[in-house]
Amino acid sequence: MHFTRMSSYDTADVPIIVRGDGPYVWDAQGRKYLDALGGLFVSQLGHGRTELAEAAAKQASELAFFPLWSYAHPSAIELAAKIADYAPGDLNRVFFTTGGGEAVESAWKLAKNYFKLVGKPGKHKVISRAIAYHGTTQGALSITGLPGLKAPFEPLVPSTFRVPNTNAYRASEITGGFLDGSDPEAFGRWAADQIAVAIENEGADTVAAVFLEPVQNAGGCFPPPPGYFERVREICDRYDVLLVSDEVICAYGRLGHMFGATRYGYQPDIITSAKGITSGYSPLGAMIVSDRLYEPFAHGTETFLHGYTFGGHPVSTAVALKNFEIFENEKINEGVREREGAFRGTLEKLLDLPIVGDVRGDGFFYGIELVKDKATKETFDEDESERLLRGFLSKALYDAGLYCRADDRGDPVIQLSPPLICGQEHFDEIEQKLRAVLTEAAGLL
Repeated sequence: MHFTRMSSYDTADVPIIVRGDGPYVWDAQGRKYLDALGGLFVSQLGHGRTELAEAAAKQASELAFFPLWSYAHPSAIELAAKIADYAPGDLNRVFFTTGGGEAVESAWKLAKNYFKLVGKPGKHKVISRAIAYHGTTQGALSITGLPGLKAPFEPLVPSTFRVPNTNAYRASEITGGFLDGSDPEAFGRWAADQIAVAIENEGADTVAAVFLEPVQNAGGCFPPPPGYFERVREICDRYDVLLVSDEVICAYGRLGHMFGATRYGYQPDIITSAKGITSGYSPLGAMIVSDRLYEPFAHGTETFLHGYTFGGHPVSTAVALKNFEIFENEKINEGVREREGAFRGTLEKLLDLPIVGDVRGDGFFYGIELVKDKATKETFDEDESERLLRGFLSKALYDAGLYCRADDRGDPVIQLSPPLICGQEHFDEIEQKLRAVLTEAAGLL
């Protein structure tokens, strides 16, 4: 199984999920769970939406498959136009993939190809942030900032470099004591300026792109400090470096807007997306690029020599169109913006627990950082984290009827991204179940 320690099931049964309805799923034994992770940051509209299943069946009966290699089909054309309309600025060109890692891979390839075509062939390097996750393909994994995920597959694609992330809770550690995070704007300026330092160190004529998530996922939801992306945009413009907004998680309502870049007010050159584009009812991803990046391929014999058999699959694009129709009819983004304050407030009640150090995030996307000592922010060592997360929390949360994610790719966190249809009753259920399990966990330390 994917990202799974298989030995865990030497003496235990594999959980088998057989049914879903709204924000809930049921296992093969009939037990009910609140899906507080949205599958995997995917199930924006919840489970059991017959309209989406019917859209898939209708398209499959008309045209089940045809590739986008020199041909097109109506649902891909219509969906590309709709996404371009949602996207900020001149991001008007859409390249479909089957998932997020492929979208990231496509973005790096396009960046390198573009600079070769405009007479800057040396620009090929990529900068990303520490602890950030960008995918599992060789290129996307190279951009990822998690050494433990990369080590088994090295050597990877060269020419990727890391800069600090925006975890304000750990600002003192990140900045070497220079800033403590009490002035978020100053911390954001410092973090953004490290991108300029990295570009200068590598040579601006060798750097093609900076890959950043609007809210960084790995490590537990790091929102951007005020002014951060404005400063990053200035830096990218100064050095002629492409700003890639990796929105595989953050797009399509997760932050209350179709794109995180819109929420935070910055203009990327490329957006990578997937997951919520179909609410998980069929696999699909999309790379959205500016007219400027498309231009070199629009004339003569130039070709973007890249593609996927199932990219822009007719069934998936039809499902995405229906997904967006529901978004508009049910005002899903507006609902997230209206209720996000209540979600945050409910989760922040957990700050009274000795094991909860920080609650952070935006929209319907939150991380709860767990600490050994709240006063000093001391975290757990490797053995303690192993016992806490995999030895206790993962199973205890599931047994309590809550599907979420206990993760220690950075500091130990619990990640939450419930379906966008959730309301106060679901927020309360999440808080109550987390409280019970985390109280027990604190007693084990």
